[in-house]
Amino acid sequence: MKRARTNVVRLPLEKRAEMAFKEAVEKVIDEHARLGLLLRIWRDGKVVGLSAEEMRDPAVTQGK
Repeated sequence: MKRARTNVVRLPLEKRAEMAFKEAVEKVIDEHARLGLLLRIWRDGKVVGLSAEEMRDPAVTQGK
């Protein structure tokens, strides 16, 4: 796990919240990869299942 920098507390609350959210999403992706489960996302009005590898690919998650 990454070690938090001590100056993080000096960042604006919204930046710290964004950092926490991104870390939580990475943990979910790692756990789904470990268990071999698909992650579900909403795309073009439908729910689709993606593998952890696909979720890590920006081209896939942005629908390009």
